[in-house]
Amino acid sequence: MDTSSPAEPTRARPRVEGEREREILEAVLRLLAEVGYDRLTFDAVAAEAHASKATLYRRWPGKADLVVDAAGLMVGVEADQVPDTGSLRSDLIGQACAKGGLTDERPISIFASLLCSMHRDPELMEAIRSRLIAPKVATSVAVFEAAQQRGEVGPDADLPTLARLLPAIAVHEALLMGHTVSADRLAELVDTIVLPACAATLRD
Repeated sequence: MDTSSPAEPTRARPRVEGEREREILEAVLRLLAEVGYDRLTFDAVAAEAHASKATLYRRWPGKADLVVDAAGLMVGVEADQVPDTGSLRSDLIGQACAKGGLTDERPISIFASLLCSMHRDPELMEAIRSRLIAPKVATSVAVFEAAQQRGEVGPDADLPTLARLLPAIAVHEALLMGHTVSADRLAELVDTIVLPACAATLRD
């Protein structure tokens, strides 16, 4: 006769999902913008999100995992939609001025907070590149592909490079000059730099 005690039922690990997960990840984004990656702690996230550290650790084993998931909230926002207005100029301005675009201070601040850490941490760099930067680059290139089909860009143009012009200047001004580009400044950059560069690809 087996007199051993019955095995304790296996308990599923508590999961954080749905709206509660989003609340926690939004708290991470707020803290990243305020204090940066290096000073971000699970204690701070737990306090900001009104959650326990144990809950966070069950879902995210490390800070990089937590931050990469939070960065995913910045993908698929309004700025990641292709406007398709029929004009490259209108598409670029509409995309850049939409929520989450180049005139939105928060994404720029969050990216700035991650930049140095990305260069020190190859895994973080790869995760941010693949899950955050790559989808945004693909959307930007799609705008230029549509313009190319309309004849606004030459058939042999380097679309990825053209797509990087506006974000590169905007991020440079935000990080090194200390201000996020305004809608007027963005339109100026489109008219004086991006569109002339596209026109150059149409020349024989």
